Amino acid sequence: MSAKYSLAQAKPRIDEFLGNIFRLAGFDLSYSVVEGETPHPDFENPDLLVRFSGPDVDLLLANKAELLLALEQLTMEALGMPAEEHSRLCFDANDYRVLRIEELRMSALAAAERVKKTRVPFHFSPMNSRERRILHLALRDQTEVRSESVGMGWIRQVVVVPSDMKTLPEPIRPPRPRPEEDRPRRPFGRGDRRGGPPRRTRDRPR
Repeated sequence: MSAKYSLAQAKPRIDEFLGNIFRLAGFDLSYSVVEGETPHPDFENPDLLVRFSGPDVDLLLANKAELLLALEQLTMEALGMPAEEHSRLCFDANDYRVLRIEELRMSALAAAERVKKTRVPFHFSPMNSRERRILHLALRDQTEVRSESVGMGWIRQVVVVPSDMKTLPEPIRPPRPRPEEDRPRRPFGRGDRRGGPPRRTRDRPR
C-alpha cells in the first residue's frame, strides 16, 4: 500500500471533504473508511474502501449509482489522485460494487459469445475507466475476440470485436434529448384553432 493513501494519511482528508459535502447537501449518511477489501481481487484491489450506510443510501445508488460514483470521483480530486491511481480508492454501499463487478463480468462473457457467433462488433454503453477496465480484464483470456476502448470523453466505451479485425468500429453516440422546439406539440384544447385569428378578449373596466 502506498503510504500516501494509507488509512492514517488519507482518512482525515476524506472525513473533512465528505463532512463538508454532507453538511451542505443535507445527506443523512454515515460511512466507514477501512483498508481495502478484495472480494474480486482479479478485478479490483483498492487500498481504501469507503462503505456508506444510512437513510439516504438509496439516493447514492439511484441511476446506476450515479451519485456514489460522482462522490468517489470528487473525493479522488480532493485527494489529488492522478488517474492511474484511481483504483486505490473505492466507494461502496449495500455491496453495489461487488454485484456490479459480477454483472459486468457476465455481460462481457455474453458479448464475447455473441461476437464469436456473428462476427459483428458489440458496443457497450459509455462507462467510466474503472468499469471499462473490468470488462477488459473479464475478456483478457479470450482468443477469438478482443476488447478495445473507442471514443473520447463522455462517449468512451468498450467494443468487443473478432481478434483478427484490423479496423475498429466507430463509437456509438447515445441519443441526446431533443431540443424543446423539436418535441411534439401538445394537442390543442377545445376552442383552440390552428392558424385562426386570435381570440377576442372582453375589455375589463378599469
